[in-house]
Amino acid sequence: MTGTPDSTSLETAIAQSQHTSPLSRVMALQVFWVFLAAVLAFIALTLLTDTFATERNLFNVTRNFAFVAIMAIGMTTVIASGGIDLSVGASVVLSAVVIGVCMESGLPFWLSALAALGAALLVGLVNGLLIAFVGIPSFVVTLGMMSFARSLALVLSNNKMIYEFGPDHAVLLGLGGGRLFGIPNPVIVLLVIAAVTAVLYRWTRWGQHVFAIGGNESAAVMTGIPVRPIKVSVYMFSAFTAGVAGILMVGWLGSVTTNLGTSMELAVIAAAVIGGANLSGGEGTVAGAVIGALLIEVIRNSLILLGISTFWQGAFIGFFIVLVVAFDRLKALR
Repeated sequence: MTGTPDSTSLETAIAQSQHTSPLSRVMALQVFWVFLAAVLAFIALTLLTDTFATERNLFNVTRNFAFVAIMAIGMTTVIASGGIDLSVGASVVLSAVVIGVCMESGLPFWLSALAALGAALLVGLVNGLLIAFVGIPSFVVTLGMMSFARSLALVLSNNKMIYEFGPDHAVLLGLGGGRLFGIPNPVIVLLVIAAVTAVLYRWTRWGQHVFAIGGNESAAVMTGIPVRPIKVSVYMFSAFTAGVAGILMVGWLGSVTTNLGTSMELAVIAAAVIGGANLSGGEGTVAGAVIGALLIEVIRNSLILLGISTFWQGAFIGFFIVLVVAFDRLKALR
């Protein structure tokens, strides 16, 4: 019996997918091309400059990229759920100020770190509640929180630099600026967060529900997924990753200033989108977030080494965001 046109085309598509080679499937992934671009940029900079491939510069590149990558994992989770978080930079400075103020007053590192993470989680909780239960768009809520949290950091620090961290001063600086077996500590923290998040994405109901909500929220509600609590948890997770990055950045810089985290939202969103997170929701990977952050940092470092004004960094990052979204849109139309 002859199949209908629809069934025939479906059978053809299935047959073609079964005969697709593993290499072809890998090359179809956006993250593969982003990784290839990062490798080519690495090779080009090594050949064009005498300073890129030095031990000191590579150490700084890996450490700087780790901060963005940690936050990009949280941002990827938010985008995969169909939202956006513009307050991550403010969460960074708030957590940094809280740990700085607490340690300056004499509190131990671990208690101060818990307070800093608690402050960041509170930002995510408020974001999630307003978005999930009140129904305010995520763009509006997180934009308002970006201003509120940064103002709160100014109030807590009295707009002054904090550079003395009490009895555990060396512990904080060692965490952000030290290394273990030659690997910068922020990279080790990144690897732990990436591994845990990958497991959550792949093997837990929470991860499956996040992507289901981003893919089709109405269908997710009809299937009984607790959409509102999941949304709250997503924004809290994003704020948590920003809080971790804030603590590590204080340890690396050795001081807290109120301009910390300024404009990081752009780099973090760029890393997530370049790594394959779909701004419409339902797509995104941990590996994509990490590789996207790596490409962003290589580009930023290359602009500095090639003598290009740092004022152009935002232009390049913005260009990459638009370019990737345009390619994604063209792919969807095809």
